[in-house]
Amino acid sequence: MKTTFLPLSDPDLLQSDLEAVLEILNSQSLSAGPAVEQFETEFASYLSRKHAIAVASGTIGLLLALRARGIGAGDEVIASAHSFRETAHAITLCGARPVFADIDYWAGTLDPVKAKAKITERTRAIIAGNTNGHPAPWEPLRELASEAGVMLIEDSTEAIGSVYKGKIVGGFGDCSVFDFSQPGPLVCGEGGMIVTDDDELASLIRRLRSHRFEERASVVLGAYPPLQASMSDIAAALGLAQLRRIELLLARRKRVERWYYQYVQSFEGIKDPYVAPEVDQVCWFLYVVHLGTRFSRSTRDSIIDDLYTEKIGACAYSQPLHLQRAYFDLGYRRRDLFVTEKVAERAVALPLHAHLTEDQIAFIVGTMKDASINLGAGAAIYL
Repeated sequence: MKTTFLPLSDPDLLQSDLEAVLEILNSQSLSAGPAVEQFETEFASYLSRKHAIAVASGTIGLLLALRARGIGAGDEVIASAHSFRETAHAITLCGARPVFADIDYWAGTLDPVKAKAKITERTRAIIAGNTNGHPAPWEPLRELASEAGVMLIEDSTEAIGSVYKGKIVGGFGDCSVFDFSQPGPLVCGEGGMIVTDDDELASLIRRLRSHRFEERASVVLGAYPPLQASMSDIAAALGLAQLRRIELLLARRKRVERWYYQYVQSFEGIKDPYVAPEVDQVCWFLYVVHLGTRFSRSTRDSIIDDLYTEKIGACAYSQPLHLQRAYFDLGYRRRDLFVTEKVAERAVALPLHAHLTEDQIAFIVGTMKDASINLGAGAAIYL
């Protein structure tokens, strides 16, 4: 099959999205203004939460949430190492120490039992993510956070639209954070959103985020020096236009997921994504497949290289955070998190966006199968 490059992600935009941005560009307000306020209102309504605070990025959102609870130097925050690096970055940026706990082997989400073993008198918060769209086990995580008296933060960046026990993600943490950069179904360039039902927390996060417009002329610093990390009206207009058709965006991606599922079944060497019994719906962030036990990290990397040779965007999912330089210096070493390392060595993220066709999905899976055979791995059931 002759093909142009198939990217890992490709925003699903319409002419109406461009017109929404153009309207802002032709207005007198490009910075945070009415469009940001409307995006916040409608996003909070979508998740049935009291407050939504638009921010410059998901990382900034996590940082603000931690600072709002006074978390800083000397404190510890438990998180998963099977995640995008921005989660751990927010912990270190606020001065706290990330304490990595291992994950559930099948779902890839933070394991509550293993997280509990990491709690100390210095623990101030737990950050759990809905990894690659799969909801974390929120009931036991909530019980753990309540028992320990710590803040529970939900990172829902990868899972907008997923449902756990009848409730959409974004509603389980003391606050939940979303990021709207690529990849994902709702993309507005750069930006993020914090949602919460806590009036006091929401007020403090807003003060830490930015000055109100009427305060901009003031030379008085005030009680909280803000980061000036709000979203622009340009980004908000783009995000709002997509939010208003989010169900359609998710449905178009679901069609591609079904094609993947169909073609993956013919290849015993890879396992399609797992869905836990308590999960009602998963809206995958990327289509992550797991290679069989005969594969190694080096053969996984070779398969990704072969996919790129055939103009298919793919990447490892993920590179364990505790083995990256910034956290290696904190004393983490290989084999500290056995499950995280085992899963990461054989997980491959494949392109997932609405512009893929069934023929292209067949080509992607077929190319991956051929690459595994060429590497001598053969068919291997994932165990």
